[in-house]
Amino acid sequence: MLQLKKKVIDSITAFIQDSRATGIILLLCTFFSLLLSNIEPVKSFYTHFWNYSFSNQNGHFYTIGFISLPNSVNLVINDFLMAVFFLLAGMEIRRELHHGELSSLKKSMVPLFGAIGGMIAPAILFTQINRGTDNMNGWAIPMATDIAFTLGVASLLGKKVPVSLKIFLTALAIIDDLGAIMVIALFYGGHLKWIYLVFAALILAIMFILQRQKKSFGMIHIILGLLLWYTMFNSGIHATVAGVIFAFVIPANSLERLEAKLHLPVYFFIIPVFALANTAITISKDTIESFNSTLTWGIIAGLCIGKPLGICGTVYYLVKKRWAKLPHGVSWQHLIGGGILAGIGFTMSIFIAVLAFDNTVHKDDVAKLSVLIASFISMLAGYLWLKKAAKAIHI
Repeated sequence: MLQLKKKVIDSITAFIQDSRATGIILLLCTFFSLLLSNIEPVKSFYTHFWNYSFSNQNGHFYTIGFISLPNSVNLVINDFLMAVFFLLAGMEIRRELHHGELSSLKKSMVPLFGAIGGMIAPAILFTQINRGTDNMNGWAIPMATDIAFTLGVASLLGKKVPVSLKIFLTALAIIDDLGAIMVIALFYGGHLKWIYLVFAALILAIMFILQRQKKSFGMIHIILGLLLWYTMFNSGIHATVAGVIFAFVIPANSLERLEAKLHLPVYFFIIPVFALANTAITISKDTIESFNSTLTWGIIAGLCIGKPLGICGTVYYLVKKRWAKLPHGVSWQHLIGGGILAGIGFTMSIFIAVLAFDNTVHKDDVAKLSVLIASFISMLAGYLWLKKAAKAIHI
């Protein structure tokens, strides 16, 4: 019995440590969420649960006296839990800036400009397809890359994909996350409330002093982090940005330990819950009728065409001008495959879709479905391309 228990624990541990695990869980969560959202008699209860409001008050805020908090289950997930995801993303960005692939201009040149090209090209494609329509608020949806899915699919190919390509994709996706965070902060917030921003600045000043004094991460940091989130939530800037800001004022001596502690709850609880809540899409006749639209084609074209075109085009220009070189062991075929995989938008693209078309009838569902379809196309196409590239290079 003890031997069986040990085998089960070892199997679970091995699965959690596998780079493909997060992608597999997200796929399963998406499948079950779409299934439960479209079968009787559970679909009404299932979709209502995620949108359940804590009060009859209108809008995003549940007010208790002078305290304003998220007003629904979905908002708790998207505004609070996702702030923890952004905290982890911020710590990853900080680590790469200090001693990773972004720590010097020479190292960061290719992923930095590749990521920029990979954000600009999809946005241009989307805006050209949707010019003159009321879908323009979704221009940032195809800009994002899902790091977990992208690296998960690359890992399926094992040694057929060079380690340097995986490092390049990691750096590119991290820069991509930073770009998405900046876009969310600048374009998808509400009306600014300066009193809350002043309080946020004061909290940051205190945390900066604690960082300079090299205080180890403790309860005081948690309290200040929660206060920072609260002030950002009420300030008009999207609350998740607080997670990234918080990551840059955490004491350096606690960074590695905290990042390790957050990895499991973020990737095996927060992101799966986010996927369940935000893919709870009832596919009705109206949704299907709305699907064949410029919104759909803008997102699919942006992720499936704009991403690889922007990444590979920018890197090709840098290499041709001799301003940079391809990562060691990476061929142009590998780079194209990596560019295709970068079209897996998933988590961040769905998140931006929720912000872009919040409470807009059918549009948010159409946008999310379009992201899912584009991500699956990029996933399959990137896998097949890299598999074929590995065979061609081997021959």
